[in-house]
Amino acid sequence: MSQKFDVVVIGAGPGGYVAAIKAAQLGLSTACIEKYTDKEGKLALGGTCLNVGCIPSKALLDSSWKYHEAKDAFAIHGITTGEVNMDVPAMVGRKANIVKGLTSGVATLFKANGVTSLQGHGKLLAGKRVELTKPDGSVEIIEAENVILASGSRPIDIPPAPVDNNVIVDSTGALEFQSVPKRLGVIGAGVIGLELGSVWSRLGAQVTVLEALDTFLMAADAAVSKEAYKTLTKQGLDIKLGARVTGSKVNGEEVVVTYTDANGEQTITFDKLIVAVGRRPVTTELLAADSGVNIDERGFVFVDDHCATSVPGVFAIGDVVRGMMLAHKASEEGIMVVERIKGHKTEMNYDLIPSVIYTHPEIAWVGKTEQALKAEGVEVNVGTFPFAASGRAMAANDTGGFVKVIADAKTDRVLGVHVIGPSAAELVQQGAIGMEFGTSAEDLGMMVFSHPTLSEALHEAALAVNGGAIHIANRKKR
Repeated sequence: MSQKFDVVVIGAGPGGYVAAIKAAQLGLSTACIEKYTDKEGKLALGGTCLNVGCIPSKALLDSSWKYHEAKDAFAIHGITTGEVNMDVPAMVGRKANIVKGLTSGVATLFKANGVTSLQGHGKLLAGKRVELTKPDGSVEIIEAENVILASGSRPIDIPPAPVDNNVIVDSTGALEFQSVPKRLGVIGAGVIGLELGSVWSRLGAQVTVLEALDTFLMAADAAVSKEAYKTLTKQGLDIKLGARVTGSKVNGEEVVVTYTDANGEQTITFDKLIVAVGRRPVTTELLAADSGVNIDERGFVFVDDHCATSVPGVFAIGDVVRGMMLAHKASEEGIMVVERIKGHKTEMNYDLIPSVIYTHPEIAWVGKTEQALKAEGVEVNVGTFPFAASGRAMAANDTGGFVKVIADAKTDRVLGVHVIGPSAAELVQQGAIGMEFGTSAEDLGMMVFSHPTLSEALHEAALAVNGGAIHIANRKKR
């Protein structure tokens, strides 16, 4: 007799495992299928985010920034040190321990909440049945009242630079370098490329970023993008825009990359090359031909605003559906779906999903950019406040960047918060909370912010929207 559950989740990433835990908490019998294993061959829950994405990259970013500070930034505080060295294998080992702790933590949460963890490959069949192919090759058919597809995404491969997991690597391979490459190439100036490029640049690599687009960080507000380009270039990243990679040739332990730009065909040689041009949904072998669920030409599952597919009782969340590929988006979609399965009218506000790039300074935003709003014909008032005028930022010797608040000129409702600078992710989240409740710039300006904090920069930017900033000169209204 086959097993039967109220909810079967395929994929234990930040969308899948959160959905499974929430379903169990709401009293639904729940199973979660995952096939990913660690280097020891053991089941590793948590998906890309915990294993080879968000968490390990932040561990390396933090370690490399501490190295940079110890090497180049302690003297201003009156701290003197001897020669500072980085033990790369130890840094990578620390990262691995953090990953192991978190993935085992998900397993503990499954057990605590009564989620049945199933190892193997899940495939949706007709009639909400799920085919589980176990590691030993045996097959089991599982019955489900509801199925949630949360199989995630994988790095995009490009023909001009095929990954060999030695000289040419994807984002996963870039987390495992055991030494600092002297010459490092990065294809793609997106979130992943800039973060990984920053890690190895801080440790001494000569980093060149090749970006096919002519515009840097197109999704960010133009003022933030401009500041980010200036700052990251100053830090040592050689960012080449309009550089389209056309080929590569591995010669022993180096690779010669060919690209075209405004000056024609160019070549450049690297010791390591990271391909970071984006990610694609993992939907191959996920759906049987008669499952009834449809995917588009790019492999994304078709869903409505509530992540429901065309098959009643079958849902899809996270990187396999439309929208930004973000762990927090996937998690909230998982919760929304499960609560709707239980009959609640849960909604998700897709307009207020924060985006973050964990370079230093951090780059983060929520809501719309000034350019997008003006293109829509919305008249806006804008307030900015530089961290150079923040007492807390000065005390920390971290004064680069600014906070920008955009509000509707007629209603004063905040439509966007954009930050480049220290703790940008945390400040943008404060803005998101206010925006969720329809805050106005005046509302934020009337709140009491503790002193001295970086949050005061958000306060002052909100005041500046209507010409009321205290700690900078306000722009004269036309």
